[in-house]
This record gives sequence, structure tokens and C-alpha cells, in this order.
Amino acid sequence: MSARVAGSSDIDIETHHMIMSTSLRIAIAEDDPIELRDLEETLVSYGHVVAIKARSGEELIQLCHADPPELIVTDIRFPGIDGLEAVAHCREDHPVPIVIVSACHDPELMKRAFKEYVMAYLVKPINAESLEASIELAMQRFREFRALQQESINLRQALEDRKIIERAKGLLMARTQMSEPEAFKRLQLLSSQKNKKLIEIARTIVEAEDSFKL
Repeated sequence: MSARVAGSSDIDIETHHMIMSTSLRIAIAEDDPIELRDLEETLVSYGHVVAIKARSGEELIQLCHADPPELIVTDIRFPGIDGLEAVAHCREDHPVPIVIVSACHDPELMKRAFKEYVMAYLVKPINAESLEASIELAMQRFREFRALQQESINLRQALEDRKIIERAKGLLMARTQMSEPEAFKRLQLLSSQKNKKLIEIARTIVEAEDSFKL
């Protein structure tokens, strides 16, 4: 029986029925030893390396902190720390795509999973094609997610830099009676002469002004 891939009803299994071009170092967590072995064999058959095998949430956290994998495939139901709590701990130090493999098809549980940045959710029983398709889907979603994160960071930094440059221009205008275009040209000239970024020149001017106020 094929697994259901949550969040991707249009996934084309045939498109992904191939060995991925990149072998991944994967951590797996499953408390059933037979299912753990089957999961490992399936991943190895697709060219991946199973670097970590855990039987509990606590063990998954410990092993992933010691040797971060490139992807985690885990069940949810464990005594003590469950799979979702475990992956939340794992990604604190090392962001990594997560694939959940669980017998539970609980909408609330799935909602909780995606809040923990789970990139794919498979409902047991699964087959090799569905698992590999979900891994590829998870990697794609993770790359997109990281790109959006970086874009957000860059945007915030650009906005902060602009505030500093605007303040530096204002200080030059107040002290020298320059117009705004002239103040900006002065910043550009100083940047060129000192071989420094414009934001570094602006920050130096602002910090110098602030030091006089102390």
C-alpha cells in the first residue's frame, strides 16, 4: 500500500522513482527494530548513508547534536520525548529537513508537525517509492525555506543599513549645510577614498556623533 504524502496531493511518484543524484547522510528514528532495519535498507538501496539510527527521541537528539545529519526521518510515537519534540531540539543547533513516518493520520498531529518545520509527512505503511519521493520533496521545500529565510535576513539588514546611511547624511547636512545629494556624494567619496563600504563610513560618522553625546 502506498503512503500518503501530506501537503502534496499532486506529487508524481513516477517522476521521483529514481536514485537521487546526491547521496544524503540521514538520521532515522524508529522504536520498532524491524521497521528500523527496513527503513535503513530502503534508504541504502537509494544510495543514501544512514549515519544515525535511534530508538528513542532522547537518543535522536543526542546523536544529532554530536554528528548533525543532512536529513532526519523519524516516527512520532516514542516513550518520553516524542519525535516532533526531538526534531525541534535537533534543528535548534543545525537546521535540517524533516520527514515524518507515522501510523498516525491525525490532523492535529500533522498541524503540529508542520509547525515544527516538518517538510513531509508519510502515513504508514509506506513503500520505497513514496519514501524517496518524500525525501526529494523535503529537500526541495527545505532549500526554498532557507532561501526565503536568507532573503528576509538580507531585507532586514538592508533596511537597517539604510536607516544608518540616512542618519549619517542628516548629520553631514546639519554640520556642513550640504544638500542631501551632496551629503550622499560625500559618503560615496569617503567610501572610495578609504576603500570601505558605504555602510561602514556611515556607521563611523553616526558612532562618532553618538560618542560626543556621552
